[in-house]
Amino acid sequence: MKQTLFVAFATLCALIAPTALSAADPGTVFAHNVYFTLKDKSPAAQDKLIAACHKYLKNQKGVVSFYAGKRAPESQRDVNDLAFDVSLHIVFKTAADQSAYQKDAQHQKFIDENNTNWEKVRVFDSYVK
Repeated sequence: MKQTLFVAFATLCALIAPTALSAADPGTVFAHNVYFTLKDKSPAAQDKLIAACHKYLKNQKGVVSFYAGKRAPESQRDVNDLAFDVSLHIVFKTAADQSAYQKDAQHQKFIDENNTNWEKVRVFDSYVK
């Protein structure tokens, strides 16, 4: 009986759940969000990384929007992830544009010049509309 109820519930969820976005959906773009935890957490080190983001990463092919900044210290709710210092948010027209960005010489230069101060880097990529 439990198994039958589970199958019925799973089937119902599949029928009413929205389908996941994909690159083929009209109006869909590719969001690339990066969260940097720094070894040197000083304001100067944070500002240096943000400036490097703007210098090397902002003018890539296919960029729809670009933002880089510091974690908002006043956001202290239980759901806030406080384990980062600087965030980078780039929306690309396509996943292919983001893939080309990953291989671009300016992106590599950004990594080479800044990675010694990175304690941890987390990347969240998604299709959004």
